[in-house]
Amino acid sequence: MADAQIILAYSRDAGIVAMPSGSKYEAAGTALEASGFQRGDAGVYRLKQAGDPVASCATVAGLVRSAEAHGVTVTTSSRRFIGDAACDIARLLPGQWDTQVELYCHPVWQEDLVPWLWDSGELVRAVQSDRVPYAATLTDTASGTTLLLIERPGHQLHYLVGAFARELFGEGHGDPHAPRSIVLPPFPGHAAREITGRYLPAFDRAVHARRITDVAGALDRIRTEHDAWAAMVASTRYSDATPLDIDALGDATAQFLDSAWRDFLTVLDHAPALLDRCHPTATPWPQDTQALTQLAGALSDAEAVREELAFGTPLARTERNLRTWPAITTWLTHSEPFLRQAQAATPRPPARPARTPPVTRLSTERLTPCPLTPTSPSAPIPTTASSPPPPPRCPPTWPTGSSPVSSSSPYPNGPACTG
Repeated sequence: MADAQIILAYSRDAGIVAMPSGSKYEAAGTALEASGFQRGDAGVYRLKQAGDPVASCATVAGLVRSAEAHGVTVTTSSRRFIGDAACDIARLLPGQWDTQVELYCHPVWQEDLVPWLWDSGELVRAVQSDRVPYAATLTDTASGTTLLLIERPGHQLHYLVGAFARELFGEGHGDPHAPRSIVLPPFPGHAAREITGRYLPAFDRAVHARRITDVAGALDRIRTEHDAWAAMVASTRYSDATPLDIDALGDATAQFLDSAWRDFLTVLDHAPALLDRCHPTATPWPQDTQALTQLAGALSDAEAVREELAFGTPLARTERNLRTWPAITTWLTHSEPFLRQAQAATPRPPARPARTPPVTRLSTERLTPCPLTPTSPSAPIPTTASSPPPPPRCPPTWPTGSSPVSSSSPYPNGPACTG
């Protein structure tokens, strides 16, 4: 990998775009600006006169000379601009998804992704071991779920997609509940179906399982601390047999209640979403309905206290404890029916379609040649969903003596993404 590199790609809206990369990426930026490129959103450089083919070719020719003068290598991506790829997939996903291009110009920058990737598959391994100079995020505006899309290292056409950890989960690296990233084909329609039919359901199941684990862990910690506190009160001694006076008992009780409230905040974060999925009458334990009703009421009471504290309402520790301990007690009492109902409510994997003999079909998502590539006089090769066409040949307009510059990978027709 060069110390300073410029990666060229073709964007549907902006024409040729350039992305600096390498440990000396500043030199790449200097070469781009000296040749007439303009820095735009997310640090992606664009042509100032993208609509003028003659001016574009002249600018790129100047870039090759400028890059050589600054010790920068110029290469081209075999794919279309990743922002376009993300945009075309996003508009085919259910709901509203916003997209954003991210550059990791310096190799160290991509390491910042690792702690926050909630992945147990190829994506996190690629980010850890391969160079990923850029990526795109897709964010569901309703749920806040954020996906990371990268070009699959070592492959000419395919992509990898995975997810970042939910904010309430903190860092996601190494989490045993993390879903596995999946490989996406280069066709937006097929890729969107893979995400909708495979990845998002798996992500939903992983979130559900992680919520159950977090709630169960919080309740176990509260119960363990309560048992230790109760044993101390019964014996009027500390665990090391030191006598416990009245003042010390009061302090120990206050510390226990403070700790219990902090742990119960985890229950407040995750239990409502789990309760929403529970339908006791559809399980072998319909008698749990009353317990779940009490648990929902306890959550409501405790949430009211949290909101008052968040908005700065003066609330003495004693009053807080008096209002929250009954809710905590309710959850300790009915934790068993809750956990079995939450487990029963785990989303099921989508049904696998019946196996049918393989049939070769012409793809409805025809890939059209890059506008910068001269039209070949030969007959077009039919495109199939299982066998994407090779990237188009390099346009003959690049200056002789420069690095071979191939056009970007073809892109499907469709409206530009407004996200």
